[in-house]
Amino acid sequence: MRGLLLLIFGLFFLTILFFTVRASLSENILQVDPVVLANRWFQATLVDAYLGFGTFYIWVAYRESSLLSRVVWLLLILLLGNLAMSAYVVIRLATLPTGADTWNLLLRPEHASCARVSG
Repeated sequence: MRGLLLLIFGLFFLTILFFTVRASLSENILQVDPVVLANRWFQATLVDAYLGFGTFYIWVAYRESSLLSRVVWLLLILLLGNLAMSAYVVIRLATLPTGADTWNLLLRPEHASCARVSG
C-alpha cells in the first residue's frame, strides 16, 4: 500500500509542478486580469481551495510536534497549496518505517502504537 500511495502522491506532486512551472513561464500570477478576480466562480474556487488547505493543515499541525515545523508547513501550504500538500504526504510516506501501517502515517508517532493496540 505504501508503494502505491508514494506513486500516487508523487505523480500528484510532479503533475502540479509541471503545470505550475508552465503557467509561471507564460504569465505572472500577480498580473491576473481584474475580470478574473471579479468572477464568482473564481472566487468560489479560491475559497474552496484555501478551506481545503486549512483542512489539510489541521492534520499537519496535529501530526507535527514542533512549532517551527508547524509554521513552516503552514507557510508552504498557503503559498504552494497542493504542491506542498502532496510533498508533505510523499515525505511522510518515504520516512515510514518498513512494515508500518496506515496509523503510522495518519497519527503522531507516539499515538500510532496505541492505535494498533486498541484498534
